[in-house]
Amino acid sequence: MPRAGDAIIVSAIALLCIGLIMVSSADMAVRDPGDPGITLQSVLFSRTTGLMIASLLFMGVAAYIPLTRILASPHRTWWIPLAWPVLVVALLLVYVPGIGHEVNGSARWVKLPGFTAQPSELAKWGLLFVMAWYGAKFAGNLHRFVKGLVPALVLLTIPTVLIAKEDLGTGVLIAGVGVLILIAAGAKLWHFLAMTPLMVLALVVGIITSPYRIRRLVAFADPYSQPADAGYHIIQSLVAIANGQGFGRGLGAGLQKFGYLPEDRTDFLFAVLCEELGIAGAALVIALYATLLIAAYRIASRQTNMLLKLTALGVTFTVGAQALINLTVVTGLAPTKGIALPLLSSGGTGWILTAACLGLLVAMDRSTPRDPEGQPIVPGEIEQPTPESGTRAPALA
Repeated sequence: MPRAGDAIIVSAIALLCIGLIMVSSADMAVRDPGDPGITLQSVLFSRTTGLMIASLLFMGVAAYIPLTRILASPHRTWWIPLAWPVLVVALLLVYVPGIGHEVNGSARWVKLPGFTAQPSELAKWGLLFVMAWYGAKFAGNLHRFVKGLVPALVLLTIPTVLIAKEDLGTGVLIAGVGVLILIAAGAKLWHFLAMTPLMVLALVVGIITSPYRIRRLVAFADPYSQPADAGYHIIQSLVAIANGQGFGRGLGAGLQKFGYLPEDRTDFLFAVLCEELGIAGAALVIALYATLLIAAYRIASRQTNMLLKLTALGVTFTVGAQALINLTVVTGLAPTKGIALPLLSSGGTGWILTAACLGLLVAMDRSTPRDPEGQPIVPGEIEQPTPESGTRAPALA
């Protein structure tokens, strides 16, 4: 019987391959006569292919990390909280002249000689491990608001605010995943419900202090009220999806990518896929995400180490929430936000870090105890002799 880790590997490879093909298709443009355009050779030696190979290598290396030995005891995890100040400094670097790099009016990138990265991606995954560490180490105190939950909220809020200033969607995603990790670790749900008015107020302030966010909300309610401005993205995305119908126009035959659909390689790549591969292609991608998330949750549910369990849940929540946000934006079910589709939309830092974190889930699955038939042993099961046969059979402790 295939393992959950195998399902993650197959799904991730399939999504990366589809992403490579669709990003290459989205790169197509009207060219001069005699220009060969996109060829097999140009795809194989492209930057996107290099990133896909790097992502697979990182996933493969991560899959063989002996997590159960590294994280077996609290004294071996002292280095995890040290990532927090590093992440905060990285987020502040986007405002340093000569290092910070502005794209589309937002300071989200750090550009060094031969290297460009998005600190919010580093923070998205790094903060996940910090929150999982805190939840595992202080699980016995999380039910206390002041002594247990407040310090965790401070660790979560500072990076989230720095990210939300430039990228509200990613900030909300990180905050949501952090809250879910804390609840899974033992924090009381009613504490967060009591803070809901404060969180809503912070969200409202983040929106009304940025005019373009207000325009996006108005366009979400009625895209055709601003067809050439804030509503343009969603209108062109819906046109691409509608043109795809059942089986699409054919790979490479889409029209919206030729200057009509903005961000066709990144945030709106799924619209290009729908136009060229139709409902069938969209269903395949959604099925791959569903398979990956189900397998990831199964791995998380089998962990007996609290840190591993919370980390696995955090990775599952992050990939699932990011995919859901992107799909709802592209299909007009949510306001336009710059959040990429995991392992599919063009990306460097995002692809590599996502693949590496999924590799950690595979490593957890490899370390899960199994019976002689290869089936995972559910935590809490022990073996007791049966009076009839004298053999040993599993029974709940």
